[in-house]
Amino acid sequence: MPPTFPTKKFRPSSYQTTLSAWYRSSTTRSPFLFFGLPFMLTIVAGSFFLVPATALRYEHHDRRTQQVGEEERLGLGRGRRKVDVGEEYWRLMGKDIDNWENKRVKRLKGEQDGVFESGE
Repeated sequence: MPPTFPTKKFRPSSYQTTLSAWYRSSTTRSPFLFFGLPFMLTIVAGSFFLVPATALRYEHHDRRTQQVGEEERLGLGRGRRKVDVGEEYWRLMGKDIDNWENKRVKRLKGEQDGVFESGE
């Protein structure tokens, strides 16, 4: 009894003369030459095409950083006030750091006062 599904795919007689049939048979004979080498050449060619795009990106970034450097050299930032980070933090928090009171928080019974006694 013949198998239900044939193991070989049916191909018409005109298929043998097509480019895809030639490539498939050539690839089975020497896979590196017909698949590996073109694949690696494509990757290398792509890297050569992408180098100018990457260079343009870095040049654009360098121009932006140079512009900031030139503005600083021109002295545009001279009139600005100096900022204390701690003072700015409390100002933004809405607390007046000049008028504050130190308040004790009531502790629960048996709770330590935040001072650890050493066992010496």
